[in-house]
Amino acid sequence: MKEFAIEITPDEEIGGFTATIPGIPAYGEGETKEAAISDLKQAVAAYVAAFGIEDALERMSVLTKRAI
Repeated sequence: MKEFAIEITPDEEIGGFTATIPGIPAYGEGETKEAAISDLKQAVAAYVAAFGIEDALERMSVLTKRAI
């Protein structure tokens, strides 16, 4: 199984958290880190349904290649 990073950022203005996967134009929000990750999973699933898994993996690999 491929591992990937999830960035979790606290929202200091309104509270809660935002979760993202670098390279994927989808995000999740929630009052807790766990809720933000759960919302992110739904957003990524919708992204994959719309654009395909290959597109999502390519976006992630391009970001990884730049970091090397």
